[in-house]
Amino acid sequence: MARAQFQKGQKVWVESVGVWAQVEQVQPVWAKGFDEPVRITYDVGLGREFMASELQLPAEDTAAAALGDWRVLRARNKWQEPADCAHHPFPGSYPVVVTDKADWGGWRVPGAEYDRDPERIEFQSRLIAASPELLDLARDLVEAVAEAPEDAPPESVRLARRAREILVQITEVLAPPPEPARAAPPETIQAA
Repeated sequence: MARAQFQKGQKVWVESVGVWAQVEQVQPVWAKGFDEPVRITYDVGLGREFMASELQLPAEDTAAAALGDWRVLRARNKWQEPADCAHHPFPGSYPVVVTDKADWGGWRVPGAEYDRDPERIEFQSRLIAASPELLDLARDLVEAVAEAPEDAPPESVRLARRAREILVQITEVLAPPPEPARAAPPETIQAA
């Protein structure tokens, strides 16, 4: 079974041509009787399809992949036919955010919740998948302003402070709350 190694819109180095390109389409090849594609090729706008072995990530993307390679995949909706959910942005499927190379882990939503507001769930999936890049952006902003805070515009300083507060919320691991002190059992009143 094949797994997509690149996603639509991702910048890749095409080794056989010697040029940078952007993935325009991920093209799975399905075979009858299989739940997953048997092969995946990529259209990068160069006139033919390329295999994953012919493409490489830029150096900066490999560092981001160390955080988790978060991406949105589409899962087949087993409980509704595409005709029954024509109001969905992608009838017959729902988004799944995976945070592991083996397509395990991540974020999924119950079908009833997706059916109630599919546009909101689609937005949430894209936001969650972009979180590692947004985290890097916040870190870069804080570092850039910290290098020369007196030279930074006031708006940049304000944004860097806000980014630092958000980073603390993400990176600070809180200890569990202390157990409440147990009250002594009430004394029993004895009849005299």
